[in-house]
Amino acid sequence: MPIILDHVTYKYSTGTAYEKTALSDVCLTIPDGQFIGIIGHTGSGKSTLVQHLNGLLKATEGTIYYNGKDIYDKTFDMKDLRTQVGMVFQYPEHQLFETTVFEDVSFGPKNQGLPKKDVDLRAYEALSSVGIPQEVCDSSPFELSGGQKRRVAIAGVLAMKPAVLILDEPTAGLDPKGRDEILDLIQETHRRSGNTVILVSHSMEDVASYVDRIIVMDGGKVKYDDTPKEVFKSYKELEEIGLAAPQVTYLMKELKEAGWPVKSSVTTVSEARDEIIKALKK
Repeated sequence: MPIILDHVTYKYSTGTAYEKTALSDVCLTIPDGQFIGIIGHTGSGKSTLVQHLNGLLKATEGTIYYNGKDIYDKTFDMKDLRTQVGMVFQYPEHQLFETTVFEDVSFGPKNQGLPKKDVDLRAYEALSSVGIPQEVCDSSPFELSGGQKRRVAIAGVLAMKPAVLILDEPTAGLDPKGRDEILDLIQETHRRSGNTVILVSHSMEDVASYVDRIIVMDGGKVKYDDTPKEVFKSYKELEEIGLAAPQVTYLMKELKEAGWPVKSSVTTVSEARDEIIKALKK
């Protein structure tokens, strides 16, 4: 079920002295099954962009199509869209509100009108997939650690079995171990279900390590849209808009300039390790 953005523009406070263009003539196609990273400096339009994908914001100009249908058509089922395109906001633990972990994760499937048996099964499956043990299910979500709360919040979206999972800075505020655990979890969910994942992040290392495609936003427009290796080749241009390549890419460029027989297009630590080992053997 691809998502197509056709010349989408969005303006805040239209017609007032505070009018601001947050998105400008954006055209994108998001096919099924991709793992996509969206990066950009603060105010670049990346969060505004993803909030259009499930109808939280309505384009000032242009159209969005989901599964071949115009989501702004009066007959379009917006509720169904929001179950198919799930959103995990920044600091998702702030979305928790039920008295127990299990009830919180069950909330989405219940609102899909599913029978209780199916709701329970989805909740248990989602909690298991994010590594929350069954003995925690009857606990208050507010008694959990920060990392566990985030897992429960993600499980609440996964329980609706969305075809598209959008995560807006899901690792914000976590320590390195917690960040890696959440991203590994998201990657494993993607591999297992084959769903589309859209990850909004400030971390170049995160997107380089996990995604298949990077969309770079700048001033409300798409500046780059390509594989991580191709995007990070333009690291000097990225620096001009407040971004950068992963740190390991700079290291490999320095080694290359120093005469080491290594590839300078490396974007992950594991790739750098393999290149350095090969160079040492030579």
